[in-house]
Amino acid sequence: KCDQCKKRFQSSACILRHRQIHTDERPFLCHECGMGCRDNSHLVRHQCIHIGERPYECRECGNSFSHSSALTQH
Repeated sequence: KCDQCKKRFQSSACILRHRQIHTDERPFLCHECGMGCRDNSHLVRHQCIHIGERPYECRECGNSFSHSSALTQH
């Protein structure tokens, strides 16, 4: 259970990750721009911007995107 917002979690790992929201802790730093992320998966996703990777391609028009959410919005 979170001490600040009383939300309950099934594991201690989940609550530790959740607590970063309250502390704004961002331990995973981008070496290109210094942006901080709460977890490594967000950092990996962010770094696609710097390396130009655009793995999500629209089947209709051929445009490609760095993030699946951008393709979905498109």
